[in-house]
Amino acid sequence: MIHRAARLALGTTTGLALVMSGTTPASATTWELRDLQQRICVRPDSGHPSTYFVAAVVGRWSKTIQIGLRHLPSGSTSAGGTSIPPGSNYPDPRNGATTINGFVQLSIAPLPAGVYTPLLTASDGTESQSVPVTINAAQSCV
Repeated sequence: MIHRAARLALGTTTGLALVMSGTTPASATTWELRDLQQRICVRPDSGHPSTYFVAAVVGRWSKTIQIGLRHLPSGSTSAGGTSIPPGSNYPDPRNGATTINGFVQLSIAPLPAGVYTPLLTASDGTESQSVPVTINAAQSCV
């Protein structure tokens, strides 16, 4: 019974030490796809034959991260995005600026006026993350 209590106390102490130190366990995600709140505006009758969204993956990763798009408006296509090799990327401590380290190409087909919200995705094969991007189809873009 004393050994069990000692193991429980040791486990609790170790867990608290990790929380207090800001250290994440090896199995936790160590990278993040930043939401840059990207928007593009296109004319409904013409769409846009070739454009792109950018990606900022920050943190540290040991596997290649693939950038892509999901849930594009009907008729729109994407040739895919960049592969981000293992590495790291951190915001500049002086001004918070984040380096763009990925992008994904897309062709927006003519489409009815409205707002569309596809997902910009990043995946290392184990962990997948996504953020919304906005396509506004309007006669006048401001």
